Amino acid sequence: MKPDYLSQGEAARLFPVLATTSKEGRTTAIVLSCLASIQEFGQSLLRSVNVRVGKTTSVDAFTEIVFSGDKSATKDRPDGLLIATTGKREWRALVETKVGSNLLDDDQVERYRALAKAHGVDCVITISNQFTSRPENHPLISVRKSRSKIPVYHWSWMFILTTADLLISNDEVADDDQLLLLNELKRFLTHESTGIKGFDRMPAEWTDLNKLVSASEGIPAKSEAAQVVLEAWHQETRDLSLILSRQTETLVREKLPRKHLEDPSLRLKEEFANLRDTKRLSATLVIPDAASPVEIYANLMTRTISVEMFLRAPDDKKTTKARVNWLLRQLKGVSTSDMHIRLMWPGSSEATLYPLEALREDAAISEEGKEGMQVLGFHVLLSRRVGVKFTQQTNFIALLEEIVPEFYREVGQNLVAWRKAAPKIKSNRDDARDVSVDALEDEAEHMALDG
Repeated sequence: MKPDYLSQGEAARLFPVLATTSKEGRTTAIVLSCLASIQEFGQSLLRSVNVRVGKTTSVDAFTEIVFSGDKSATKDRPDGLLIATTGKREWRALVETKVGSNLLDDDQVERYRALAKAHGVDCVITISNQFTSRPENHPLISVRKSRSKIPVYHWSWMFILTTADLLISNDEVADDDQLLLLNELKRFLTHESTGIKGFDRMPAEWTDLNKLVSASEGIPAKSEAAQVVLEAWHQETRDLSLILSRQTETLVREKLPRKHLEDPSLRLKEEFANLRDTKRLSATLVIPDAASPVEIYANLMTRTISVEMFLRAPDDKKTTKARVNWLLRQLKGVSTSDMHIRLMWPGSSEATLYPLEALREDAAISEEGKEGMQVLGFHVLLSRRVGVKFTQQTNFIALLEEIVPEFYREVGQNLVAWRKAAPKIKSNRDDARDVSVDALEDEAEHMALDG
């Protein structure tokens, strides 16, 4: 039933009666209906915006809403309204959606903020094909800088699809009918007619920035092109984490310092400085239970995409050769080209880099020039030069989304971090009487006499 404070609004329908041209309205209605109807799906999505949905909570969703007494209805009509009711507590959120290549509008979002404040609505949620590191870090800079006290959260369509996919893959939906419904939603969202897509192209500034670097020019301190490229890179690394989440059926996340999670503008500032210094874009993805995080680099100077993971060398192996052979056994089935191993040494001794094939032929070469030293750790590295395709807006993204999963599939998922063995009971103390107070006192006396 429509709440009294709405003069217009229909319950979100699984089968909305809308014109075939109303792609946005149809998709919004179906997704909001599933959010309200599938318990685990609603719980997961609302948890991401800090709303706890318990057993006594009811979730309702409405579309094409107009508030009673709202004179701006012809101009400002949010796509949806979510209501989570627990006892007498009611949490509400306005929903604004965009599909396909349509982008969120700064002014429109701010008007919805004002509308939410005027009607006591808790927040605004935007949904589009734009990506963000987490829901509270909105993709629109103007929204993040606004002084409004009404929070604006963001879900990408791919985030919604990934949430559904992980619930299905991990068998987390208890009710069979709701599971069937979620499968149908997944099928619907993956169809090209919905206009839902991943991040598939860098902006035009990407080509310009590559030309600048290729000409051996420094990146200007106030380069707008570099700022735009960094924003696009953040969207792509988020999309990449969602792709790996679906492929591994686990929740893959970006590893970011807390200060960057809390302040996206600081992240942009510090990564901009790093881009100017190194001419590289970088990202770190954390895959649950993997041997280490996955490091990703895009080098504008060499037009190279690199992916690597780090393993600590095993302490129980005394020589560098033995430690290298420990690693090589883990890479026995690797046939991926462009694989290298970077060896890390104590103190200020420089790292050394070898092709995987060279170490396979003779592991002893790892000790050359490092006699008397023990290697401390290994970076297992796939580094691929991709030439002119690196500078192209769509090819760069396609290559990145091919190379990173390739590395993890062929290498990363098979790596096992070294762990110190559990302590063993000593042969001279395998009886409880051997460690009694009297036995330990006798042992101490004998040691004193021997000394």
